[in-house]
Amino acid sequence: MLVVVKVGGRLLEKEFISTIALDAKAVSEANRLILVHGGGREVTEVERKLGRQPRFIVSPDGFRSRYTDRETVEIYAMVMAGKLNKQVVATLQSKNVNAIGLSGLDGRLLIAERKKRLVIINERGRKMVIDGGYTGRIVETNRDLLNQLLDSGYVPVIAPMAMSKEYEPLNVDGDRTAASVAGALNADLLILLTDVEGLAIDGKAVPNLKLAEAKTLLPKIGPGMITKIHAATEALEQGVAKTVIAPGTNASPITSAMNHKVGTVIENA
Repeated sequence: MLVVVKVGGRLLEKEFISTIALDAKAVSEANRLILVHGGGREVTEVERKLGRQPRFIVSPDGFRSRYTDRETVEIYAMVMAGKLNKQVVATLQSKNVNAIGLSGLDGRLLIAERKKRLVIINERGRKMVIDGGYTGRIVETNRDLLNQLLDSGYVPVIAPMAMSKEYEPLNVDGDRTAASVAGALNADLLILLTDVEGLAIDGKAVPNLKLAEAKTLLPKIGPGMITKIHAATEALEQGVAKTVIAPGTNASPITSAMNHKVGTVIENA
């Protein structure tokens, strides 16, 4: 069974990532496992320490994201592919998980199209068009490289960066990165670990959804969860068998999600 797990930013804190790594050890003994990590909060902290004010934008669909200019993408690469990626690898290795750290630039793992323009909602609530900066949409995943690593017993740990067709580093969303990787490898399961219990609508937890139902609920979902729902539906449409949005703050978070004990399970009809 191939399982792809996305670990959100707050879950990289020591108290959580250590538990996730221990569970990853148990999961990897019986399954092929790939981890994708986030880390936007750390990027924001480093930006501020370097005297830069982070800029965030909101799309007409409600996506909130970091605006990434040339200097920001350099900071992003330093934190994501450098500090955070190696911290996650070291933590996994400490639990005897044979992890190997990668960004999308390594071995042409992730190729993305650079977004030339972005449509955003400004402070007045109006649409406007701005330069796309250094953000991208993944269009190609190096399946052969990942399969070679998995066949050799490694657990790939992927930082959400991609290479443009012009060989530039690009910022790509972590949830969508996990969905692209899972889809490219026809994964059996995509787990999006977060710091909430799963999807809730009008204050009520939603334990199960079909793909079509998830799409109809998108207008009711806030900015913190909408990217995960989009990533989950994209993965299913690419052939992933099942997706789970689940809390990563409890004991055995990956195993619990695999066994449908927690979170929101989304499947094809």
